[in-house]
Amino acid sequence: MPFARRLRASRRFRHRLRRSVCHRCRRKNRKIIAHYQATDHYKALLYRSLADRIAEAAAELVHARVRKEIWGYAPDEHVDCRRALRASYRGIRPAVGYPSLPDQSAIFMLDRLLRLSEIGISLTANGAMSPPSSICGLMLAHPDAHYFTIGKIYPDQRADYAARRGISVEQLAKWLPE
Repeated sequence: MPFARRLRASRRFRHRLRRSVCHRCRRKNRKIIAHYQATDHYKALLYRSLADRIAEAAAELVHARVRKEIWGYAPDEHVDCRRALRASYRGIRPAVGYPSLPDQSAIFMLDRLLRLSEIGISLTANGAMSPPSSICGLMLAHPDAHYFTIGKIYPDQRADYAARRGISVEQLAKWLPE
């Protein structure tokens, strides 16, 4: 499939996904959580935990569809539960705030690119997404891409990164933990 056609297909897929998942689930999620918060805090916590797991599973399914159909770089891929848990497939899905992308301020750049407010997602002053069971990350398809953890960031590295971002080291300290 030519690249332009795949790109159009991915835009249509993204639009359908936004419309179907976000609008219906957001309303239902708010109603259920509000009900349980008023009546049973334990069930509210369980429901939020379940909603987070479902959101992660949906992201994994979308990533699989991107690999197999939309970008089409792994059309014959078969990933069972064990391989999925080990992430032993081509490509990765790093997310802001996790060990391979620890700078939480990156979510604001993604918000400017993706316009999260158009699908009902807002960001707090600290970069947390609302509603809570929202997921935003990157998909990288390179065959050599793998998850990694950024180790200790030394002061000279922190100063260099802050300079490249155009912010002070003090501002960076708020978003990038030591």
